[in-house]
Amino acid sequence: MLPCPMKKKVRPSTAAARLQSHKSFTTGLYDSRPVTAGGPGQAPPNQLSLGDKSRTTLGRAPKHTWSKATDDEVQNLESVRHLRRATLAQIDGIGDKDEANLTHAFVGQSAGSLIKSKIEEKINIDTLDMLKTAFEEADEDGSGELDLDEFKALLIGKLHLEGTKEQQIDALFYKIDYSSDGLITWDEFCTYMQLEYAEKEDSVKRAKEVFFNIPAKFEATPHRESVIAMTDTSDGTLLACSQDGMVSFWSSGLDLKRTRSVVPQEISVRTKQKWITDFCLMPTYNKIIVGTGEREIQLFELSSFEPYCMISNFDVVPIKIDYCTTGDDECIILFGDSEGCVNILQIQSAGECLRIWKKAPKIDGIANISIDAVANGKQTSFIRWKVHGDWVQELKYYSEIRQVISCSNHASTALVIGCTFGSTDVDHHNAKESLTQVIPEKKKNNPSYFNLKERIPSDQSVFKVYKGVKSFAFSKHKNLMITGGMDRIIRTWNPYVPGKPTGMLRGHSAPIFYLFIAEEDDRIFSVSTDKTVRVWDIQDQSCLLVVRPKVHKIRGDLQCCHYSTVGKCLLVATDQMSILQIKAKSKLHADIVITHREPIHACAYNKDFKQVITCSDASIIKLWDFESGDTIFEYGDAHGDAAITCLTFDNTGRRIITGGRDGTLKIWNYNNGHCLRTLTRSKGADEICSCLYAEMNKNRYVVAVGWDRHVNTYSDDPDEDDVRHILDPQPTWKDDLKNGHKEDILSVAQSPPNILATSSYDGEVIVWNMVSGHIFCHLIPPAPKGHKDLSMDGDLSINKVVFMKSRAYNKDAASLIAGGPRGYIHFWNVFHGGSLRAQFPGTKQKGSMIMSMVLYNDDEQLFTADSNGFIFLWNLEGYCMKGKEKEPPELITTWRGHVDAITCIDVIEDHKMLISSALDCTVRLWTVDGDYVGTFGQTDPWDVFNRSTFQHPMVPYDVLIDPLSLPEHPVFQEKQDILQIIHDTPVSDKVSKNDRNTPSVNYKKRSFHHHR
Repeated sequence: MLPCPMKKKVRPSTAAARLQSHKSFTTGLYDSRPVTAGGPGQAPPNQLSLGDKSRTTLGRAPKHTWSKATDDEVQNLESVRHLRRATLAQIDGIGDKDEANLTHAFVGQSAGSLIKSKIEEKINIDTLDMLKTAFEEADEDGSGELDLDEFKALLIGKLHLEGTKEQQIDALFYKIDYSSDGLITWDEFCTYMQLEYAEKEDSVKRAKEVFFNIPAKFEATPHRESVIAMTDTSDGTLLACSQDGMVSFWSSGLDLKRTRSVVPQEISVRTKQKWITDFCLMPTYNKIIVGTGEREIQLFELSSFEPYCMISNFDVVPIKIDYCTTGDDECIILFGDSEGCVNILQIQSAGECLRIWKKAPKIDGIANISIDAVANGKQTSFIRWKVHGDWVQELKYYSEIRQVISCSNHASTALVIGCTFGSTDVDHHNAKESLTQVIPEKKKNNPSYFNLKERIPSDQSVFKVYKGVKSFAFSKHKNLMITGGMDRIIRTWNPYVPGKPTGMLRGHSAPIFYLFIAEEDDRIFSVSTDKTVRVWDIQDQSCLLVVRPKVHKIRGDLQCCHYSTVGKCLLVATDQMSILQIKAKSKLHADIVITHREPIHACAYNKDFKQVITCSDASIIKLWDFESGDTIFEYGDAHGDAAITCLTFDNTGRRIITGGRDGTLKIWNYNNGHCLRTLTRSKGADEICSCLYAEMNKNRYVVAVGWDRHVNTYSDDPDEDDVRHILDPQPTWKDDLKNGHKEDILSVAQSPPNILATSSYDGEVIVWNMVSGHIFCHLIPPAPKGHKDLSMDGDLSINKVVFMKSRAYNKDAASLIAGGPRGYIHFWNVFHGGSLRAQFPGTKQKGSMIMSMVLYNDDEQLFTADSNGFIFLWNLEGYCMKGKEKEPPELITTWRGHVDAITCIDVIEDHKMLISSALDCTVRLWTVDGDYVGTFGQTDPWDVFNRSTFQHPMVPYDVLIDPLSLPEHPVFQEKQDILQIIHDTPVSDKVSKNDRNTPSVNYKKRSFHHHR
């Protein structure tokens, strides 16, 4: 049984999608979260909520738009999502004015702008009725359809979009009119809008999904008694303390380092055992603070565990202890007791006080000072607040708000946020003076400091919770507080509003044992007494992951839990120590920006919408704004669990065709994730390796090739009345069955008027007549002179073929370019039986293969990419026009773009740029000269019209540090070992003539020789 964050939905034929919101959350004129969204926005009045109310009951503030923040908050703008409610009972320190100054703004559009609002976002369910009526009125000819002019008039008039650019309306019209008939109906409009938002919630969850390494890692515990508390240090070391005083040190991987004891040997030999009630660290002074059952607070050296001092003679047993610094050489120690009191000890000049206490007379081997002396000291203050009607379950002092938060099982005082020394404490540094006002006299023989005091209502906020609170967590940065207790409900609170929770998270079937807010990840971790672990999203207040005991296999009764922000793990103490480690995202390096989490096999540029489309191994399709690099749209499960291996556009550029490893092709209105048709084969589910869209004699076809070793053609005639969603291919050509490829087909290319070329894994290229299905010629290149067979798997494969369409009708010129085999580029003339016109190495490294090619500048230049991540630009002007060429063409430039094999490249000719995708999970944008623009998915957007926003002259970090990126040096090019380098021994005699006859590559004016 495996943990599952959500039930996986089977993607319908009309595949749904989500609109990726920009980090500014700007949605335009009509701001409303769609009905299926799982976020914190409230639904419009006429909109039904589809949330799972049995699991989560929401009561949250409405979502707002943001555009600007103060300097302190700009870098954390992503996390400023949980907005504050109106202040009803303001608490000192919460919601300071210097936190964030956010204002509403509408972000307009301009060329190269960083944020582009969409007209679709200005339409919600409240405006649909109005639009339907207006749609009928705008239909002047009564056909039930609108053309572009009528659609423009509708939007400008009814949505008041006078300032909107017309090209935006044109783009929206073209997105809806995917069939390119120039008309749209009301049904098409509604379908587009519905599919735009239909499964936005699932896509958001996919981006936020979290997993643990299952099962948990276990280690035997050295503790003989129950573990009462755990904490960690800044370096990730975990400390666990048990009731008998044993402290164990663990690494972040749960390896036991050492154990120590905070019970002195003189005491441990006594018949009566001293029990430890709680402990915490005092990192400023390198101490450990422990509370004992003998009404003491003891301090030990953290490094040596030697006893330092103790404060004794308390009237009550300290149950829960906390420590915090409050200023320069100032701190407070506070503890909760069994009477529901919060006891606060403030220490000024803490270093000096500790040294004085160290010199006190020793009892049982430890310096002892009574609470009488501490409370009457010149630099110390002590006060007891009567807060709860039951034992204090947890308490903590938060320096950010200068408040103490404590909880108990008493329903009427379940959680209290209160001050430390009363309302007269205007300044934190005047706490001593305020205490004097609260307690006017301090006599040595009259312990008035033990008198219980109650805060006035203005000094505290009381949160009433049914059955009380056992655990809580607070985040000032998120302005969020969460509580959990015996009623099994996790409540989220705005600290300003103690009267009513902002949300109730249901799902646990046992009392809540532990809660934690992970601010950096926007998550809440909760553990119940039945050892069920749940992970919640802060923004959406939805459950992301449930891990039950049968899955994580943690046994025994819960003793203590702790979440380590350093190690990103949850530690659980039972009769053994256990760790649930969060699975790290698939990142190559902390400094590497990735476009997808998985390898990317295809990318393409749409010049009409100025968008870049990328497809990954996880069957996810993403749309990116080319001009800024921002995410526009995303949808997943395009081919189920199968990877997407190829994609192409139709003749209009409004639909894409994707091929996957499941052996199917799908036609999409890619702007909203609507699956229009599925193209499949009746037999087998072999991987699709390449596809293209071809027009021939006014007929339209989708051509696909792959592991089935046949050419499959599908008709795409828009005039046909075929309403079938699933289509089979046309009959296989007879020549294909008899004389076709004997190995997997890797690439396909088409040239007007009716020529098709396919290449296979065994190094063969076949040229076809698409009309008759007959074979023009078989092209098998000879091995280059002097080539050494490396016997490498795939060395003969031809991964890409392209036609030079400008030479389609020139029967004397070479018009077909094949990338392979053996890492060589071949130029072929396909007429008169086919002839090889040129053959030259296309890579620098031995064993490297040509992976992708694309022509540029009217077929006068050629970009190629290899399996080591290098990109080459060749000058083909006049090359192989009349006969064979003995020399390779001029290599204009070359650079390394990726550290892994490049899978696809595409040219944006209007901007003289190139995009490249690779197995390293990145898609990058370059100028044609090799200047690095950026990686899709990076935080900082670029502007293609402003070169100062490019990453150039920097290069991708992973490329920079990879050894293969080092430039070649002539001193080392012909040296075989270290002795030759030291003694400068020539190796010219050792190099065979055949090796030296390998074709050279012309690097403009310089020529380098390649030994293969």
